[in-house]
Amino acid sequence: MSERTVVLAAGCFWCLDSIARKLRGVSGVRSVYTGGTGPANYMAVCSGTTGHAEAVEITFTPDELPTAVLYEIFFSTHDPTSLNRQGHDVGTHYRSAMFYTSEAEKQEFQEAIDAAQPLFSKPIVTALEPLGEVFEAEPEHQDFHSRRPEVGYCHFVIDPKIAKLRAGWSQWLGQETPV
Repeated sequence: MSERTVVLAAGCFWCLDSIARKLRGVSGVRSVYTGGTGPANYMAVCSGTTGHAEAVEITFTPDELPTAVLYEIFFSTHDPTSLNRQGHDVGTHYRSAMFYTSEAEKQEFQEAIDAAQPLFSKPIVTALEPLGEVFEAEPEHQDFHSRRPEVGYCHFVIDPKIAKLRAGWSQWLGQETPV
């Protein structure tokens, strides 16, 4: 099977970026802004005026990393029941979202939400949104965790998610995808 690319948002893109880079079958990871209007950069997106989300574009080979496994990891390493926030990160740019490129992909994403719902006591609020224009995040946001592991956010927010990934999905870990 050929490679596939999905765009997902799970709060701060640094977390999902770091998780995706550790998965087997992943050949590309890029932190991006999407889901809003107009050009995007970190300051504009954080201001809440663009409507964009911090998202991650993940390119992977489904034969090596089944799509269903990627979605399980996505839902299990952030809180998809929290509207427009992940922990202390608050705002629409931190929303949980899946950005689809076709009606078939939208249906696939909905099925993934439905499959994950029994794992949560509250309703999943992950938005299904058409993938609009994608803006690559600034270089300092790409592969942030491995480049800046000493930062407090990495210790207190990302490291516990990586520990959860290693504990629950170690069979799906591979060689980390380079920058």
